[in-house]
Amino acid sequence: MKREIIACGLLACALAGCGAGGTENVLDPKATAQLREVLSKGPQLPDGFAERPDQAWQMPFTQGDRNCLAVLEPVGGQAPGQALTGQAAVSYRGDGLGEQAGVGLARYADGEAEEHLDELARAMESCREVRTSSGTDLRSQTLPLEVAADEAVSARLRGRLNGYPYALDVVLSRVGDTLVSVVHTSMDDMDPARTREVVDAVLSMAGA
Repeated sequence: MKREIIACGLLACALAGCGAGGTENVLDPKATAQLREVLSKGPQLPDGFAERPDQAWQMPFTQGDRNCLAVLEPVGGQAPGQALTGQAAVSYRGDGLGEQAGVGLARYADGEAEEHLDELARAMESCREVRTSSGTDLRSQTLPLEVAADEAVSARLRGRLNGYPYALDVVLSRVGDTLVSVVHTSMDDMDPARTREVVDAVLSMAGA
């Protein structure tokens, strides 16, 4: 009987993630509320963007390279779950053709924000292209941006979305224990300087 009890206890502990398995995902309602409040105030985005946020940004494709998809998920409110304590995501419409800014904030415990950014940086390096049968063919390009964050990585996906010209800049950065994810999209030529203005506005809000 003792052996059965011990075995059941070990199984329950394994299922619950006890011991050296790492920090579990425990969402903190206060942390989530704080992040939502930050986003509800709205960053001082460049001219042409709406002042009020819309719902979380949605990827315009659901198939493609898994590394590219992983890089874009946090912007839509699907940040990595390990040690996640709270997250919030919104989007803002711009006045350019197809222009939109997506913003995702995710707060972590135990220094996991740095670990997750490292993982996403590796995924970004492996993201080469997104191709689908509906006429989407986006190729990854370098996007050198200097932003005021503890660390940051960035890239541009450019080509055609469902047959139409399209560009998507993605910038992932860390401010303390918060992962800050930003996308800036357009169906016109996109100026990296405008993307940087968007990111700077979001970072100033996230770090306040």
